[in-house]
Amino acid sequence: MRILNRANFPWFVFVSVASVFALWLYAGNFHAQKLPAGLHPPSWLVQQPSDHRSVGGTPLGLIFGAIAFAVFIFAALLGLRKKLVLWRVGTVQLWMRAHIWLTLLTIPLVILHTGFRFGGPMTTLLIVLYVVVMVSGIYGLVLQHQIPRIMMERLPAESVYEQIPHIRTQLQTAAQKMRDSFKPAQTDKPGGGASAASATKAVTAGSTPMATTSATVSTPTARAKSVVGSSITAESVGKRPATPAANVTPAPTAPAVSLEPKPPETIGTPTARVAEGSAVPAGTEGIAAPEAKPASVVPAPAAKSVNPPTDKQATIAEPKISVAGIADPGSRSATAAKATAPTINPGPTPAKPAATTAVPTDAISEATLIEFLDRQILPYLAARNGNKLRLGNARFSEDTFRFLRLRVTEGYRNRVAEMQAWCDERRMLDLQVKLQHWLHGWLFVHVPISFVLLLLTACHAFVTLFYY
Repeated sequence: MRILNRANFPWFVFVSVASVFALWLYAGNFHAQKLPAGLHPPSWLVQQPSDHRSVGGTPLGLIFGAIAFAVFIFAALLGLRKKLVLWRVGTVQLWMRAHIWLTLLTIPLVILHTGFRFGGPMTTLLIVLYVVVMVSGIYGLVLQHQIPRIMMERLPAESVYEQIPHIRTQLQTAAQKMRDSFKPAQTDKPGGGASAASATKAVTAGSTPMATTSATVSTPTARAKSVVGSSITAESVGKRPATPAANVTPAPTAPAVSLEPKPPETIGTPTARVAEGSAVPAGTEGIAAPEAKPASVVPAPAAKSVNPPTDKQATIAEPKISVAGIADPGSRSATAAKATAPTINPGPTPAKPAATTAVPTDAISEATLIEFLDRQILPYLAARNGNKLRLGNARFSEDTFRFLRLRVTEGYRNRVAEMQAWCDERRMLDLQVKLQHWLHGWLFVHVPISFVLLLLTACHAFVTLFYY
């Protein structure tokens, strides 16, 4: 509760006037010779001389002590008023102001009651307890003025104090989930599941099959395509009449062409560019064309062009399949094919199949983040008191995360920023807990000693009234 406002000004005036009046009465009764002639109190306010050795036993001293004791009882009832919210005997704010200002009024009353002396052991103990209660209360009043201002400056977002343990648990769980996401994926072991398909056997879905030269060059059959290019059929090509020649070795019988689709090839492979009528180089009969991506255009129907072999050829050359629009750019037949071939709009470019296993973008960056999470983040977020760890220092934390950003690639820096946000929030929660402890910790001293003081004061009053 703030004490420096207009609502407390009447209380300040009342306490000041009451303190001056009590001091004037004390001086007029016990030190009248020290007062000026015009400041002597009236006779009805001056007590008769008594035989008491201490001021506390005189009528005026008992009045000062009784008023102070009544204020102690009223101050103790403040806790009960806070619990009884529906008790309509003044507002809680009014009770709090009265609690503060009336207890401040007890300072001059208690001093005047003792006559500026400690007295016996019991009186000395009461004075010590009273000093502890008043100092702790004034300390708490100062904290209630300073702590809210510090919270406004240093805490950008204040959380509900009772929810702080739950928020800490959420931060720790988020960090653990990020740590688990960086675990390396389990690779398929031999016999431990279906293995990935071979790259040489994979065919892109929706691709347009093309004529291939991956079979034996001297095969008597060739792959012909339909006009739309949606299926592959094995079509027998008529053999060219061979001219009998001397010392001609017949070519070996080629294996039958399988109807199973084979990987597409690039049109511009060396095998596909063998000139018409030329001999196939030795040692290249069984060489398969390199695997390549299929062309995005749909070729025209295949045209068979069979030329009779010459006497110099030792083997029967494979009849060349001429695809419209794919012939050698330098030949005249290519120009004629382009002019006569029908134009077919190509279909949409097929999408590449998704990868079967997710490969980490950067294994080094992930290893760095895993190590940092295990050694710094998780222990800090799980600690009961984060101020004892190095990340609890804002300056050290800023330097550490700046260095960590330089050690990872660009794709992982958003993860680093997320980690830093967790640590900053945990640091703010620790600061709020610390300020709350400072704000309310003094009550653990003020309240118990206040009740002890109240009980001992009651005993002191009983002994003074009935045994003195």
